[in-house]
Amino acid sequence: MPRPSATEYGSYYQTYINYTSGKDYSILVQQYHERITESWSAIPAEKTNYAYGPDKWTIKQMFQHVIDTERIFAYRALAISRKEPNPIAGFDENEYAKNATAVNRNWKDMLTEWRVVRQSTNLLFASFNEDQLKCQGIASGNPMSVNALGFIIFGHALHHLHILKERYGV
Repeated sequence: MPRPSATEYGSYYQTYINYTSGKDYSILVQQYHERITESWSAIPAEKTNYAYGPDKWTIKQMFQHVIDTERIFAYRALAISRKEPNPIAGFDENEYAKNATAVNRNWKDMLTEWRVVRQSTNLLFASFNEDQLKCQGIASGNPMSVNALGFIIFGHALHHLHILKERYGV
């Protein structure tokens, strides 16, 4: 399956897709899965409650956001692949962060959860056939293909690793 075209996703998601290279999900897994997992794992637990400014997320909160968002994007891929006729609602990332318990969570538990979520997403995408990858629906008021969601999932994680390096110094 080729890289998604601009007609397969809303313009908001272009930033995430730009973080990726490769032509299909299996290549994304080969290129990024270990890198992303190892980058989060390399963060010392004692730094995870750090926020770079007032009203900014801690590293734990950002990581919880990445975990939550991957689950949401994977659900969107599942729903669209199964030809869900209804538009899939968006979500408010700040409300999710406010209502999550990331600050009180054990960092190692979060890392384990991340590995399981990543593996689950990879297995989900491995289960899709060519026709399912081409399926399109509406998510957050935008056209969205299953194929594009695969690129968005990796791009979103890479985007937050970039923010960690740039703003958090890790």
